[in-house]
Amino acid sequence: MREGSGATAGLSGREPARRATGTPCWTSLMVHDLATTQEFYRGLFGWEFQPGPSGFGPYVRALLDGRPVAGIGEMAPGLHLPVAWTTFLASDDADATAEQIRCCGGTVAVGPLDSGEEGRMAIAADPLGAVFGVWQARLHLGSEGGGEPGTPVWTELLTSETEHVDTFYRTVFGCQVEPVATADEDYVTLTVRGRPGAAMHGVGHRIRTEAGAHWMTYFEVKDPDEAAERVAVLGGRVLHDPSDTATGRSVQVADPEGAAFTLVHTEH
Repeated sequence: MREGSGATAGLSGREPARRATGTPCWTSLMVHDLATTQEFYRGLFGWEFQPGPSGFGPYVRALLDGRPVAGIGEMAPGLHLPVAWTTFLASDDADATAEQIRCCGGTVAVGPLDSGEEGRMAIAADPLGAVFGVWQARLHLGSEGGGEPGTPVWTELLTSETEHVDTFYRTVFGCQVEPVATADEDYVTLTVRGRPGAAMHGVGHRIRTEAGAHWMTYFEVKDPDEAAERVAVLGGRVLHDPSDTATGRSVQVADPEGAAFTLVHTEH
């Protein structure tokens, strides 16, 4: 579900990881209590943590077998932003991408700005309000997970309808859109260089009111039912019961601060 190109190694130095423009390359979370959040994800996925760039406040990278898979930062005291996982899409030129976002009806809330020597980033929203990040990689190329449990394996945009926003992502990132033939679902796949990169699911009024249109990160687990039970024990919540889908058996959950994500067991 992810595409690498070139011969540049990631932060672990162990594998080529540079993504083509428009490919999900990283997922990051901003919370109020970094220490408690680390304990939750350590217990759920077995993540270890190392300090990341501190220019924007406390920030750590989650590691599996020494490979970075996700990031978690702490908001400044008194800042009350929604707590949610943010999907970052790769770009060869964050400034040009930000200008395209504005021209195509989206908004740019943060940046583009440098994150040390590791890359250049922006935080934006599409025309229906779904927040996402833009990442122009330098030293930090993104998640290096290979689909093992505890790594992000898929990304999906939940929105009211896909027809309007698929034009936005096609124009801004050069993605191609492939409709999935179903009788009653508004569902399309975003492909990059012929390979599936993410999906968009139009769910009409079924979007959770407090979330609105949003990107959803899927993390691989061995057993979604068991993992859902562990989420509850660790202080999180199960938002929907486990079910079998085209992606695999999955369950939507939330961490102790309310950030929603999906646990899935895919067929490799």
